[in-house]
Amino acid sequence: MAVNHYSILEKPLVTEKSTMMQEHGNRVMFQVKRSANKLQIKEAVQNIFNVTVLDVNTINVKPKTQRFGRHQGQTKAWKKAIVLLKEGDRIDFFEGV
Repeated sequence: MAVNHYSILEKPLVTEKSTMMQEHGNRVMFQVKRSANKLQIKEAVQNIFNVTVLDVNTINVKPKTQRFGRHQGQTKAWKKAIVLLKEGDRIDFFEGV
């Protein structure tokens, strides 16, 4: 069964922490599909960005409780992937800026 690599990687996470990890540790963060495993994430990043992935760490982010006036709800749970790239490989999310 063919896997669509673009459906596994939902979006890159561009935060202060992820920017520091990219500059100093050659690591990149993505929000990924909750059912994706580490091998699928590794394959997707390698095929989409043409880089070599050495390691993948995943984190299940729990939903947070939020109030909307007198109503209470929760944010959605999601999955975060931290990908370690080979030395010399880079993924630039803001090319030309």
